[in-house]
Amino acid sequence: MEDNVVLAMRGICKEFPGVRALHNVDFTLRKGEIHALMGENGAGKSTLVKVLTGVHIKDSGCIYLDGMENEVQIRSPQDAQNLGISTVYQEITLCPNLTVAENIFIGRGNYHFINWKQQEKKADEILEKLNIPARANQQLGTCSIAVQQMVAIARAVDMDCKVLILDEPTSSLDEREVELLFALMRELKCRGVGIIFITHFLEQVYEVCDRITVLRNGELVGEYAIKDMPAVDLISAMLGKSLDDISKLKDEKKNLTAENDYVYEAEGLSSAEGVRPYDFKIARGEVNGFTGLLGSGRSESVRAIFAADQVTGGKVKINGKDVKITRPIDAMKNGIGYLPEDRKGDGIIQDLSVRDNIILALQVLRGFFKPFSKAEAEKMADEYIKLLEIKTASQETPIKALSGGNQQKAILARWLLTNPKYLILDEPTRGIDVGTKIEIQKQVLKLAQQGVSVTFISSEIQEMLTVCSRLIVMRDRKIVGQLTGDDLNQETIMRTIAGGSDKR
Repeated sequence: MEDNVVLAMRGICKEFPGVRALHNVDFTLRKGEIHALMGENGAGKSTLVKVLTGVHIKDSGCIYLDGMENEVQIRSPQDAQNLGISTVYQEITLCPNLTVAENIFIGRGNYHFINWKQQEKKADEILEKLNIPARANQQLGTCSIAVQQMVAIARAVDMDCKVLILDEPTSSLDEREVELLFALMRELKCRGVGIIFITHFLEQVYEVCDRITVLRNGELVGEYAIKDMPAVDLISAMLGKSLDDISKLKDEKKNLTAENDYVYEAEGLSSAEGVRPYDFKIARGEVNGFTGLLGSGRSESVRAIFAADQVTGGKVKINGKDVKITRPIDAMKNGIGYLPEDRKGDGIIQDLSVRDNIILALQVLRGFFKPFSKAEAEKMADEYIKLLEIKTASQETPIKALSGGNQQKAILARWLLTNPKYLILDEPTRGIDVGTKIEIQKQVLKLAQQGVSVTFISSEIQEMLTVCSRLIVMRDRKIVGQLTGDDLNQETIMRTIAGGSDKR
């Protein structure tokens, strides 16, 4: 075993009733290393981390810290904390109503005998050493999400953290905030902290990580140096299959020919959310997308199309005929479906079953006083569970128990069941594994070939280029350009966003 190994997990096994979550998994983390833990949803990443942090007790296997002679037993999160293993989750677990200093030191020492002045001074020293742009006496809730995550990391580091686990820390951050977080990770790396980085963003793995461990179906696929693992090979390892079919996505897209046959046309459309009046149309079988930086108005623009926000102006045509769409039900009756950006807040009904979530839109169109029979509902749900390969124990399973990717598939199934003419997908692949992401991209292209029009929004420009044949570029909640053909490349998109081009 190498001298610089801070953590070694050997032969880790964990089973739940009816599920073998981990089987004989090895994992090695070195001091001063950023190590990506990769795999699809259900691969075993979360279970391995929960074993390491004492949330789950392993069935068998060994965990070593600072040498193979130093086996440790981790039976609770407190055990892990005492051993110097800390986790910062995607959802901030600190207290926004307290100061930065109070969050760094909360739960440590006797609350009644704290020297507040000395505490703030020490907190400021920690923040300065780690280059975190915050003040000790600042209320945490006034900081950006990125800075709040950095404060959580500072708390872990100050507690003599040897192993730091970052679980999807960048999913809610913009590019500038991601760079701030990466700078902190590199600083901790220089200090000898071993970092386990879990993310769905492949480009971030290659930007900041040294090594990759891939899990699939609860088993170890392999450990690789970042320089020895091209992205295409990494995806193949995660999926367990060749990427030949995936590489055809662009070719399939190029074969899609949108006729001068417009399914939806809007003139001067605007909303109460500050979307400036804009003109927009989409042809039958076309896949287009709205792109721009966070806050550019891309999501607000499509919410106006569906009337998810209050429409304040504009004329709309469906198949060349004037229609009035002022409520989501109007959009639905005109064949428009909408998968929202906020999956949990606006998409799923968490306590309803997978089946009820799938049939929800069709039931709304039919009317709640004409409910489907249980047999009808089961038949429809079963068809789409099979079609989209939704992984669920049964139709009766509450949708909140499913992984994010499978929740997303269920919402997609909801709209496919309504047989839409025009489907709006806002961030349909955010926070889901690579395999599910590619399945959704393929489904979009298949729908287009069947004549369904699709508007696709993604924060990942490369994904937009893969799927879309036309991009509407937005800045400051207005359209600043439309790109097709040879202009569909990252350089032109960024130049248009910045104002260097105005292709209308």
